[in-house]
Amino acid sequence: MKKIVWYLLRQVRLAGIVQIWLKSSLTEDGWFKSFQARQPIDAEGKILPWFSYPFIKFLSPRLKTSFTVFEYGAGNSTLWFAERVKQVKSVEHEANWVQKLATKLPAHAKVVHQNIEIPENYANEIAKEGLLYDIVVIDGRERNRCAEACLPYLSPQGVIILDNAERESYLPARQMLAEKGFKCIDFWGMPVGVPYNASTALYYREGNILGV
Repeated sequence: MKKIVWYLLRQVRLAGIVQIWLKSSLTEDGWFKSFQARQPIDAEGKILPWFSYPFIKFLSPRLKTSFTVFEYGAGNSTLWFAERVKQVKSVEHEANWVQKLATKLPAHAKVVHQNIEIPENYANEIAKEGLLYDIVVIDGRERNRCAEACLPYLSPQGVIILDNAERESYLPARQMLAEKGFKCIDFWGMPVGVPYNASTALYYREGNILGV
């Protein structure tokens, strides 16, 4: 009976889809659950950042509780980092989302609102604390501007994460970082709950905190 069912599924070109749903890396990673829920979560319903799966698997074991993180663009990634590092600060342009997210954050994490109509203020929010950050995540608005604004506040061993790096509109940021001496690894793959391939790019220098 099973052979007959699979034969019929192959005839109508559904066998591959059914197999992926029954047993595959997408099922194990929770892609279907995330797609259905419309939010980045794993197979157990735990929060994930909206990065590509290959990058999440690379980054997770390398995070340390001593790290500090700054994010352009807040969300589940803010909560995810807050569970793993010493300090997280995020800037977000949507005021309602800031209010909602702020109630879920622990004491060592915070999100602030900056109106995107003044892009300089949004990009320069990283300067407010006068700190050097180990990880800067660029996953919000004005990504080219943010890539340049963050450099004075990146620790000597720090790394930059540029999400959706495959987009042509972010080419100026990529070129600028290359000119500044950063090396890059593009982690291509399906992002959490998203049905297409994309790149989460890691920019780093020698002696970086992730040991690349």
